[in-house]
Amino acid sequence: MANLKEIRNRITSIGSTMQITSAMKMVSAAKLKKAQDAITQMRPYANKLTELLQSLSATLDGDVGGVYSEQREVSKVLLVAITSNRGLCGGFNSSIIKETIKSIEGTYKGKQVDLLTIGKKGNDILSKTQTIVENNNDVYDDLTFDNVAVIADKLMTLFAEGTYDKVELVYNQFKNAATQIVKVEQFLPIEPVEGETNVNADYIFEPSKSEIVLELIPKSLKTQLYKAIRDSFASEHGARMTAMHKATDNATDLRNDLLLTYNKARQAAITNEILEIVGGAEALNN
Repeated sequence: MANLKEIRNRITSIGSTMQITSAMKMVSAAKLKKAQDAITQMRPYANKLTELLQSLSATLDGDVGGVYSEQREVSKVLLVAITSNRGLCGGFNSSIIKETIKSIEGTYKGKQVDLLTIGKKGNDILSKTQTIVENNNDVYDDLTFDNVAVIADKLMTLFAEGTYDKVELVYNQFKNAATQIVKVEQFLPIEPVEGETNVNADYIFEPSKSEIVLELIPKSLKTQLYKAIRDSFASEHGARMTAMHKATDNATDLRNDLLLTYNKARQAAITNEILEIVGGAEALNN
């Protein structure tokens, strides 16, 4: 009977876990809808702004883009690793950590590589082995363009002052609730447009191309970083919803297996008791 009691306790414990994972799944599903709407509405604007900036820059002299377009020999790199503040979201955070370490030990091996982390989970792991120049956990408390722009200003200042020759973003791009794509995206210097451009046929510029480019560059960079964090934020909720859905299904299967084991053990115990009673009755009759 002690074995039956142990199984009953496990079934009760798994039932409680199922309630928690199911509730977390529903919460993430509700948050995902809002985050998904935000990134899908913003992505066309951000992509078009970047396309326009690159097209404009391609028609101007190389030095018009200012310091943010300056191509240098890469010896000092800053990687911006964007993770989450909370766990229980499957491989969402570990994929960013692995990709960051892969860049450090592979692409930029032998170079000075520092990290700026956004999110507590990435900072906790990467700070054990890598150099973290700054950590921004509180940006998720109030995820607005103005708050993200402060971080973008810091990155632009570090590049403009020559502290780093290259700045890259490592984040999860949102595709759907079940799929996140790990992206390594160059933030600075601004990448030149590839191929020919016909920007002159589409736009009339006032006051001038060069002035517009200089005005657009900071805005475009801030928008690029905001889009990356928004992508990561939506991906986090999608990954958590999927992980909690799988956890609930696994807990259900485990509970069903334990119920079957419990019923078999209970049936065997009842059968043994019946046999003992019958045996005792036969002994008295004899």
